[in-house]
Amino acid sequence: MRIVEKKPCFGLIVGTRGFFNAQLAAGVRAKLPHILKGKGYDYVITPEDATPCGAIETREHAKLCADLFRQNADRIDGVIVVLPNFGDELGIVQTLEMAKLGVPVLVQACDDEVDKLSVSERRDAFCGKFSVCNNLYQYGIPFTNTTTHTYPIESDAFLDDLDFFARVCRVVKGLRRARIGAIGARPAAFQTVRFSEKLLQAAGITVVPVDLSVIIAGANALKDGDPAVQARRAEIKAYGTIPAAIPEGNVLKQARLSVTIDRWMEENECDASAVECWDSIQKNYGCATCLSMAMMGDRLLPSACEVDVAGAVSMYALLLASGNPPSFQDWNNNYGDDRDKCINTHCSSFPKRFMGRQVEVSNLDVLGASLGAERCFGAVKGQAAAGPITFFRISTDDPQGMIKAYLGEGEMTDDPVGNFQGGSAVLRVPGLQTLLDYMCKNGFEHHVAVTRGHVADVLDEALTTYLGWDLYHHE
Repeated sequence: MRIVEKKPCFGLIVGTRGFFNAQLAAGVRAKLPHILKGKGYDYVITPEDATPCGAIETREHAKLCADLFRQNADRIDGVIVVLPNFGDELGIVQTLEMAKLGVPVLVQACDDEVDKLSVSERRDAFCGKFSVCNNLYQYGIPFTNTTTHTYPIESDAFLDDLDFFARVCRVVKGLRRARIGAIGARPAAFQTVRFSEKLLQAAGITVVPVDLSVIIAGANALKDGDPAVQARRAEIKAYGTIPAAIPEGNVLKQARLSVTIDRWMEENECDASAVECWDSIQKNYGCATCLSMAMMGDRLLPSACEVDVAGAVSMYALLLASGNPPSFQDWNNNYGDDRDKCINTHCSSFPKRFMGRQVEVSNLDVLGASLGAERCFGAVKGQAAAGPITFFRISTDDPQGMIKAYLGEGEMTDDPVGNFQGGSAVLRVPGLQTLLDYMCKNGFEHHVAVTRGHVADVLDEALTTYLGWDLYHHE
């Protein structure tokens, strides 16, 4: 199961301190697994009878818990620290230091009740959280805080923070081990999509290249009657409206290409791809790649145009954060004199699930005019439906030796685009001109990844707290 489809597994640390009522810790320790299980999360926790009240306090407790975490290191995506009372700061930080998982950490503390502040009833987790976080800071262990300093473990706030933290864990783990297929060579005229493979590898992102000729040869070797080709043909027919003038042979050619790319992606365990989408494939094989890319996107394998590998990483990050198929767009046109709106487009490879409405599948317009429509079947056309969006873009900055990124939220609107060709989306981004100025002055590309929903806070936390990438968050 790919990481984007898997519910995270959390290591659980319930803290306690001997000066305080141990039953407060025992009560939370009993409830926590049920809360996680109810949301579909997996977890690893020391046995209830392994320590007094099932919580972590002493160094011996920490060694026991750390050993269990190390045994399950391949399962644990993040650690949740819960303070039912003041908690023992050393027990918690020593557990994390000895386990050395290097995963995100969430620190939660429980509310006191105003009518239960006697010595036997008080939690003092409000205060204890400072001590735990201070120690995490001293040890250089990054962590995520909750939306409010304290709240009850049974609250909706905890469930919301769990969802947020699960997404952060998914982004961090996914990007640290991502494999990006680079299918073909970038178009010679597009120096803008150059990238540093070494900077990506230093961040844990592996680029897997393949010559386009290998893919073309594989597609040519498949027979039209191959069951996989016929199954893909049926999917293409159902994907959108195909004009009657499109020859059946062009549909089959697209099906063979799609099956070939899918098989290569699976064989190489790639999470996303960047494809040489023009103009070699049209000249040497005879169809567009856009539809094959869009259909991969619908299967949660995002694909970027023009071998923009950094763009593919951007798409994958959005997928990990949102769970929704992202699209790959050009910042392309102003929208009249509304300076907070613009028209974004591509030829296009927008996934159908991203579009949110009926699409047409036909020939490339611009390339079709120069290369011949008969060589250019496979463009997904239409205007994206209105709704909230998050946009994101990384770039490898070789002179600075770092990965940098920008991030923000906005909306797609139903504003008309007239006779615009290909795939289009009208974006409204408050303060758009400030964003565009930042992009220009900092050497960002004209491509951007866009997904439905607002998840900028998830990416901000993952990138700045855990991955250490340079980020401009447009707000």
